[in-house]
Amino acid sequence: MNDLLQHDFLLLPDLIRHHATRAAQRLALDDGAHHLTYGELDTFMDRVASALQRDGLRPGDAVALCASSSTIYAAVFLGALRAGVVVAPLAPGATPQSLARMAADAQARLLFTDAGTSQTLGITATPGIPRVTLDGSAAGRALADWLAPKPAGVAPVAVGPAAPFNIIYSSGTTGEPKGIVQSHGMRWTHVRRGAAYGYGSDTVTLLSTPLYSNTTLVVFFPTLAFGGTVRLMPKFDALAYLTLAQLHRVTHTMLVPVQYQRLMAQPEFDRFDLSSFHMKFSTSAPFGAPLKADVLARWPGGLVEFYGMTEGGGTCILDAHVHPDKLHTVGRPAEGHDIRLIDEAGQELPPGETGEVVGHSGGMMTGYFGRPEQTREAEWFDPAGKRFIRTGDVGRFDADGFLTLLDRRKDMIISGGFNIYPSDLEAVLREHPAVLEAAVVGVPSEAWGETPLAFVVRRASHAAEPDELMAWVNARVGKTQRLSSVHLIDDLPRSAIGKILKRELRDRVLPSR
Repeated sequence: MNDLLQHDFLLLPDLIRHHATRAAQRLALDDGAHHLTYGELDTFMDRVASALQRDGLRPGDAVALCASSSTIYAAVFLGALRAGVVVAPLAPGATPQSLARMAADAQARLLFTDAGTSQTLGITATPGIPRVTLDGSAAGRALADWLAPKPAGVAPVAVGPAAPFNIIYSSGTTGEPKGIVQSHGMRWTHVRRGAAYGYGSDTVTLLSTPLYSNTTLVVFFPTLAFGGTVRLMPKFDALAYLTLAQLHRVTHTMLVPVQYQRLMAQPEFDRFDLSSFHMKFSTSAPFGAPLKADVLARWPGGLVEFYGMTEGGGTCILDAHVHPDKLHTVGRPAEGHDIRLIDEAGQELPPGETGEVVGHSGGMMTGYFGRPEQTREAEWFDPAGKRFIRTGDVGRFDADGFLTLLDRRKDMIISGGFNIYPSDLEAVLREHPAVLEAAVVGVPSEAWGETPLAFVVRRASHAAEPDELMAWVNARVGKTQRLSSVHLIDDLPRSAIGKILKRELRDRVLPSR
């Protein structure tokens, strides 16, 4: 495999065929209900690609996948890539209206779905888009009937690095989801990066985040590219995850911070043998330094945090096991990645200053599908014309070049002319023994323009009241940072990959104001 990585560019479907010809019986995918060896996966991909070509789809055309994560889902995704077809994986948990808009926005020629998603969508939500059901349910043509017969001949397709690989729709936590076009070259960059993390034919990767999320795909694709095994959990459960990890001698995983939190809080965590782990990854949401330290202390293997965006641009990497004194940061820019900070006027800032994070790398989105104006809004160009992607995050580099994130630019609160970073207040709140989780949002204030308000999830063993928590925090922060109120909440609303939905929190209090 290492000799293949010397190539400037390779296609993922070709790498899977490479493994299928050399180790056809090696397990590629397993979701507990269905599994495919590399030989079986390669054959299945041919049947998908041939069926797409039979239906008239050409390279660059798109299909949508909206279903629960499974071995079959993954194989259909990969088969579409073999035909040069672009895949738009959609979140089944989105509203029917949003799903319909995303499928139409992607100009999907086919919609692959299952019974659960079809029930959510209804019959008329995606008019004119034929449906194929992965589980054989009655909401469309059954996959078994749609697939091309074996052996399936696939017409060769020309796919280069700039060709679109997939359209990932943003989480929509701050607005209407946008289609992020990622290229085959961008995915190849992720694969080549995998060489540094010990991927190989003996890799066993356990994934419990959904396959429509880029969080999952940045680990899923390299595992298969290197000939390893992917074990999928359609739904995360801490005890079930630990049981599978021990049983299958898992070596790699991707988890979002809230999953790490639930695993480390599992009372039986320490009885499981996790010594097989080589590398654990995290991304997509803030990962607190105390939680990172707990993972390092109690869970064997390395811990790597990726900071970046689905849109690409610059990535920062924190090898937490190598830099235990930098757990409050998201690491340093990856090799070949150019990360800078700019002010509100778009001027680059010198070291030590605080500003919006922008990044440039070999892995950058082509743009938002069909949205040239929003693509331009997401770009920043330096005086030499070099293209960067704006993150919307506010950060600062330390003297060693490690980036500390202060907050989302959109989440920053401006109160009485002062900038307030919610993450600062959330960190103080978490120091209180009664606080399990906290989120701070800005709400309108006649006196100050905006004022910070906190939502708190209490630990079961503590009964601190809102006024007590507010007084405790306000005694420890500056005058301009003081909370205006604290609201107790059973759970913080989160997306499927663990991002706190602050817009939903604001909506809970704004109507009453």
